[in-house]
Amino acid sequence: MTSTSTPPGLARFNALEEHAALAALHEACASTAWARRLLAARPYGTAEELYAASDAAMAGLTTADLHEAMAGHPPIGRPKPGDPASAREQSGMAGAPDGLKAEMLELNLAYQEKFGHVFLICATGRTGEQMRDAVRERLGNAPDREREIVRTELGKINRIRLARLVEGD
Repeated sequence: MTSTSTPPGLARFNALEEHAALAALHEACASTAWARRLLAARPYGTAEELYAASDAAMAGLTTADLHEAMAGHPPIGRPKPGDPASAREQSGMAGAPDGLKAEMLELNLAYQEKFGHVFLICATGRTGEQMRDAVRERLGNAPDREREIVRTELGKINRIRLARLVEGD
């Protein structure tokens, strides 16, 4: 593919020095293994190539890698202070009634106690009620099943964040 057909944001990402590209990828996902796999596959000709590389890297993450990735995500209902991506992604909880926020806090704690990590869901476009219902349902999962759901949700989040990276000005 010629450089003129590569989207400008993706071309900028491809041209970043290694440390800057790694930092940009870490903003999308806290897994070092994931970021290094994407970094090693540069340059990308299309955003779809980048997303496919992300999906492949996600599929190859170990349990430890997944835990590293999850550690970069705050609990639902408590976005990272000063992190606009976190606030934007969790906006469905921002205007939720206090009772729902309190219930979500309790459910987050129960989930973390059971599974040993934060409840992870692609919250973009979901209401507070939808997120609450999802955590309630997923509390009944076996750990192996839940780990695969987390992998899928993390993949969705990574695609959204990568889209912002390559489509941004």
